[in-house]
Amino acid sequence: MAYPSQRTRLLQGLTVATVVLFAIALYLALFWVGPERTQGEVQRVFYVHLGSFLGAFLSFTATVVAGIAYLRTRHPKWDTLGLASVEIGLGLSAITVITGMTWAKPIWNTWWTWDPRLTSVAIMWLAYAAYLMLRSGIEDPERQRRFAAVYGIIAFASVLFTIIIVRVRPDTIHPVVAGPTQADPTGSFDVTDRIRDTLFFNLFTFAVITAVLIWHRIRLENLVQRVSRRKMELLAEL
Repeated sequence: MAYPSQRTRLLQGLTVATVVLFAIALYLALFWVGPERTQGEVQRVFYVHLGSFLGAFLSFTATVVAGIAYLRTRHPKWDTLGLASVEIGLGLSAITVITGMTWAKPIWNTWWTWDPRLTSVAIMWLAYAAYLMLRSGIEDPERQRRFAAVYGIIAFASVLFTIIIVRVRPDTIHPVVAGPTQADPTGSFDVTDRIRDTLFFNLFTFAVITAVLIWHRIRLENLVQRVSRRKMELLAEL
């Protein structure tokens, strides 16, 4: 009988802890914190909205680290980390966009507007979606990894642009939760103690979720690669 390794047991434990954290985070966002004074109940969407954006930011940052490490070492494990991080980051970015649209409808009376912040998020998402499409079009493994590493580093500029744009453009209507801004955003809200605590807990939870999802995706990719190598070995024996 094969017993799970120490890493597998650790990942299983983290997965259970993540589920518990997410359940608590949802409870805090949906029931514990009261409705915001001006936005009402729809403000609850922001906890998942900001948490998912943080997760995407961490994922794309991991892609940069993986790209630099691969270019220095040429070890395939860093390419696997980069690929896993982009895929998880794209998923979290999609959640950011969807929850943002859900909030925008009652506050701005539209699902989407070409606000500088929203436009920059769309550009960011498309940049990393292109990463996957362009990567899949390269057959040579070494060229594929090298291209992915360089592209993943360069694409991070779109993430930084998304963060900076809302603080330097005076015409954005997107609210800024923390930090300075030159704009007069539409949809700002007062950060009470409960809102602050719920927000921080959700941010922490999504950071843990991101790490666990990336780890699971790396294990899945390693399994796919082992199956592919074994398939090639069997075909070579025929």
